[in-house]
Amino acid sequence: MRDRLSQLLPLVFLGFIAVSRWPGLLPPNFSAVYALMFCAGALFPPRRGLLAPIAVLLATDVALNVYYQQVKGWPVWSGISLLALAFNYLGYIALFFAGRGTRPLAERCRRAFGPLGGALRWLTLTLGGFAAAVLFYIITNSASWLFNPFQNPEYTRNLAGWITALTLGTKNLPQTWEFFRNTFLSSGLFAGLFAGAWELTASESPADKGVAAQEDEEHPPEREPGEATA
Repeated sequence: MRDRLSQLLPLVFLGFIAVSRWPGLLPPNFSAVYALMFCAGALFPPRRGLLAPIAVLLATDVALNVYYQQVKGWPVWSGISLLALAFNYLGYIALFFAGRGTRPLAERCRRAFGPLGGALRWLTLTLGGFAAAVLFYIITNSASWLFNPFQNPEYTRNLAGWITALTLGTKNLPQTWEFFRNTFLSSGLFAGLFAGAWELTASESPADKGVAAQEDEEHPPEREPGEATA
């Protein structure tokens, strides 16, 4: 039963992400996407771990762009806007591989500390979710500063302009650090929720088994003296 639930969890996560991205459902930049991409790298089976969430994000971004173009009148299909959006995907992929890099550490915590191992793995992934938010924020805001798709005069092509993009942002909008606060809090929160759900439903997920097999290959058991080899 728990194995069946663990197989369904990725679909539940992806469905939740698709619904949660609709404008107005969550505060600005308070999103589960960052946690999903990080946890996908840490928990999802390797083969579909990246492709499935990226496909969901692409589909929802197309739907959102149609909405913003038709309802808001924003020039979201312009080349520079699409280039800035592409840097979001660079950020998503970076989060995925950050999660993939964290997975061996989280699994070692689970194996090394017995009954406390699951809690330590959950804590490792939750803290990783916070760190992933910082990484995504730097990548995407640097892209906004570099390409400046909306021609914001504050984003001058120097160090001061880059710092402005990371801290204050543009006039008539909340300051950039406020968006970062929402990104940071939501990434840690949803990473904790995703990792917690995984711990409660999976005795040993396919991703865990893959890590264990990889560790066995890298550190095979020592042979007794005189033991025959193949």
